[in-house]
Amino acid sequence: MPSTFLEDRGLVRVSGSEARGFLQGLFTCNLERVAPGAPGFGALLTPQGKILVDFIISQEGEAFWLDAPLTLAADLLKRLRLYRLRAQIDLTDMSEAMGVAAVWGEAAPPGAEPDPRQPGLGARLIGERAALAALPDQRAAYEALRIACAVAKGGVDFAYGDTFPHEANMDLVGGVDFKKGCYVGQEVVSRVHHRNAARRRILPVKFDAPAPAPGTPVLAGEIEIGTLGSSVAGHGLASIRTDKAQDAAAAGTPLTAGGVAVTLGPLPSGAQQG
Repeated sequence: MPSTFLEDRGLVRVSGSEARGFLQGLFTCNLERVAPGAPGFGALLTPQGKILVDFIISQEGEAFWLDAPLTLAADLLKRLRLYRLRAQIDLTDMSEAMGVAAVWGEAAPPGAEPDPRQPGLGARLIGERAALAALPDQRAAYEALRIACAVAKGGVDFAYGDTFPHEANMDLVGGVDFKKGCYVGQEVVSRVHHRNAARRRILPVKFDAPAPAPGTPVLAGEIEIGTLGSSVAGHGLASIRTDKAQDAAAAGTPLTAGGVAVTLGPLPSGAQQG
């Protein structure tokens, strides 16, 4: 069974009798759907509706684990403390002692829970960081799997603090619930959704040569229509202005990035919450 330690992931633990209600009023996902064995995917947004941090959220008793980028775990904890006020909860950054592994391919081991973003991504396993670090390093294989599933990774496929959930395809992989009610940034996200106003999306791409570096502009002729993100073995992801891509396709204008021909794939299929 393939598995790999995700050394760039941290864990914030939120516990207490009021934890679910507290998080429900902050996050894009519906905490009522999160249960032991049934994790969710969501984000904390700015009041302007842009992603500050995204995470997989799982439940253990009254506690919730936020599987988030390690570099953002301390900031996530700080922001949750600012929102806490008098809520009866405990907030702890567990990243030094605890970690996350990805497992895929066969039946998940005991304690692992399915990745809620795409079935093809397998499962996540939370455990002691030192023990997980001893797993074989198969990160390249996992990254190829993530890219094949067209699941974006913050910091390389989109920028934190400057991206709306729709632009990172969160609405397509169950990361936004449009019926749950208020959360930070909800009005902006709802407006984008109901007006169908998202003009930028993360799309899969293929290359006919070694992939250029992340951040390389994607051009339609001489017009920039997007930016490359992560890539493995001739496949990658790119943030693309879909309206400009459609114009280029209609005109028969080829796409390139760093002088390499680029072919766009379709939006990822996912169970959009509505």
